[in-house]
Amino acid sequence: MVALDFEKPIAELEKKIRELKNFTAEKHIDLSGETKRLEEKLERLRKDIYGKLTPWQRVQISRHPHRPYTLDYIQLILKDFVEIHGDRSFRDDRAIVAGFAKLDGQKIVVMGHQKGRDTKENLVRTFGCAHPEGYRKALRVMELAQKFDLPVLIFVDTPGAYPGIGAEERGQAQAIAWNLKMMSGIRVPLVMVVIGEGGSGGALGIGVADRVCVMENAYYSVISPEGCAAILWKSSAKAAEAAEALKLTAQDLLRFGVIDEIIKEPLGGAHHDPEDAAKNIKACAKKHLVELMKLPKDELTDLRYRKFRHMGHVLEETRGSR
Repeated sequence: MVALDFEKPIAELEKKIRELKNFTAEKHIDLSGETKRLEEKLERLRKDIYGKLTPWQRVQISRHPHRPYTLDYIQLILKDFVEIHGDRSFRDDRAIVAGFAKLDGQKIVVMGHQKGRDTKENLVRTFGCAHPEGYRKALRVMELAQKFDLPVLIFVDTPGAYPGIGAEERGQAQAIAWNLKMMSGIRVPLVMVVIGEGGSGGALGIGVADRVCVMENAYYSVISPEGCAAILWKSSAKAAEAAEALKLTAQDLLRFGVIDEIIKEPLGGAHHDPEDAAKNIKACAKKHLVELMKLPKDELTDLRYRKFRHMGHVLEETRGSR
């Protein structure tokens, strides 16, 4: 398991425990008391470190290379997944996966960003950064969901939309803007879960949903901490300060009313127990989908529109003439 900088004390203690157990097995010496003492210390250390995570540390966990991705959760939560490819205009964008599936027997449409596990796959999937054709594919599949009256489950995990010249030439901004407009009027329930990174318009391009949920160690922000630091301080070294200022954690977002629910993760992050994390996502998704499927179509879209219109507050100040 890859250990992040702040996790190194935990990794060192885990190594000591493994070495002690191996020594016990090889030498046939009973050191169970010492082992138990170290394991209790390890548990306290985990609770202490993971119980006081900074925003920047949560961002690091959200990017952990072993963290479950969209296809992992599809495999753990859903059945009979049939993937749909292509935007019927340019090509199939592998950074976004989409298709039909079943959630405990309920037919649904599922989609989300997909990162790669190694360099080769990341190049194919452009590190989960979608092109315009990816957003057009997502919208095409959502329109199919509307045609067949199926709810939609969306997984968000991207640092942002792909910033390349080709993407800009093919209308990146327009594709995202069109999705924002069209998703506001899709007449089926939309539930979104941020499972890792929720970066900028890249996330929002498939994120105009009736329910917005964020995993405990995921983030959802208008810009990455590094990008914010580069703009404000001309240095990505200030990323930790930027993460604090951006208020991008699930806890801050819930307090501000930007999201609807925080999905609990196993201690240390979803990658420590993907099955448990998937179970929590499934329970959350089912709860919201059941509630939303009871609403009339007109009320569903009206509530979605008002949900996003009421985010944030505008303070206007009238100044007298000089």
